[in-house]
Amino acid sequence: MEPELHPDLEPLAFLLGTWEGAGVGGYPTIEGFHFGQEVSFGHIGKPFLTYTSRTWLIEEDGSLGRPLATESGYWRPRPDHQVEVTLAHPTGIVEIYVGTVAFNRVELITDVVARTQSAKEVTAGKRLYGLIGEDLGWAYDLAAVGQPLQSHISAQLKRVA
Repeated sequence: MEPELHPDLEPLAFLLGTWEGAGVGGYPTIEGFHFGQEVSFGHIGKPFLTYTSRTWLIEEDGSLGRPLATESGYWRPRPDHQVEVTLAHPTGIVEIYVGTVAFNRVELITDVVARTQSAKEVTAGKRLYGLIGEDLGWAYDLAAVGQPLQSHISAQLKRVA
């Protein structure tokens, strides 16, 4: 039985569900690439969304390749259309984002980036999520390994569940 949506989640309700699609990535320190992605936003009746994302390489022939990044976390709405997001990565990086929600669009910027001793240097991130018609589009800017904040990956996803 699906729990009732907590009223605080109404501004983020457009994100709920499982989304799949494809995107592109690049950065000055790596070769450009295409990737497939599955993102899920859920809830358990409490005032936060659960979040998971996993990606995999799309080979030049269009077939699915090796797994790429995965992340999970929580999206917490705050008063006055604010939102806090915590994300954990298996590569030893944890990010806390703060941002705003308005008209089926969320803009986030890192407040804190913490990393383990063995993780690559990531210093900042900026994310944008929003509906493009019925699709979920998103973009991620990254500051890492001595590079300034700049475009890294983006995707357009269709709701599948």
